[in-house]
Amino acid sequence: MGSAIARELLRDGRKIKLLARGSADLRNIEGLEAEVVKGDLRDRESLKSAMTGCSRLYHVAAYYSLWDQDKKLIYDINVQGTRNILETALELGLERVVYTSTVGCIGLSEDRTPTNEDQPMDPATLSNDYKISKFQAEKIALEMHDRGLPVVIVNPSTPIGPRDIKPTPTGKIVLDFLKGKMPAYLDTGLNLIDVADCARGHILADEKGRPGERYILGNKNMSLKEILQALEKITGIKAPSIRMPYWVAYAAGLACEAMSNLVTQKPPAVPLAGVKMAKYFMYFDSSKAIRELGLPQNPVEDALSQSVHWFQEKHR
Repeated sequence: MGSAIARELLRDGRKIKLLARGSADLRNIEGLEAEVVKGDLRDRESLKSAMTGCSRLYHVAAYYSLWDQDKKLIYDINVQGTRNILETALELGLERVVYTSTVGCIGLSEDRTPTNEDQPMDPATLSNDYKISKFQAEKIALEMHDRGLPVVIVNPSTPIGPRDIKPTPTGKIVLDFLKGKMPAYLDTGLNLIDVADCARGHILADEKGRPGERYILGNKNMSLKEILQALEKITGIKAPSIRMPYWVAYAAGLACEAMSNLVTQKPPAVPLAGVKMAKYFMYFDSSKAIRELGLPQNPVEDALSQSVHWFQEKHR
């Protein structure tokens, strides 16, 4: 997401600085005409040094993981790190801040009806440390707005597209499909958006968003079955036709997580946190961002195709 925003800003002719950890993988920003400064969300002095001379901040960085041995690290980066960088932005008097939250902080409906920014959050849906940490971080962003920071909050749904080098859990769905590692599917659903549209949504939030407001950056609600069928049309690879019962996936998640914690010390093949998230249809209504910001709505099928071709190129 961060590199996609950087590309959009450069297309607009903006002069940008990019904050990167010393150990960060910089392949996604190679060749960009941007100043790269070293720093860490846990180190306030590095943040102050990096942001000095800037007028705006896009706080996109987060530790996005569905499993980690060191759970404290998730909270140190996502929660305390957010406080560190937003308080530094307030201290430096930045003109505008865009904070990247997640739709995981938006409440869900029981009947799969798409929800908007006003839907109350059910704590039961905060099913893993990543979502809990982002929920806490969003509260910090709202607190900082009350303290005078001109911060706009964006809640991306599920960005999809090229350059997913890690990959993210979303990109892993595409990659696993290409590798034939998805013999069955769960009855769940997501809201997808082209990663470039999501990046543009951040810039539009900077330009048009109201401080203290939240904007869902999403596009099309699709069941996992529909996503896999779309991938079948793009690739010619047969989509799985077997629906996996939730209890089977949950049992697999328990077993894989136990193996990771007790034996391999490596991420589980089936993260239990991911299974818990799949219990809910994460369908959302992005009409506020479309209406107030002009959020683009390019076909998510095209974004899926770009993702497929990028993974095929990189994993030959």
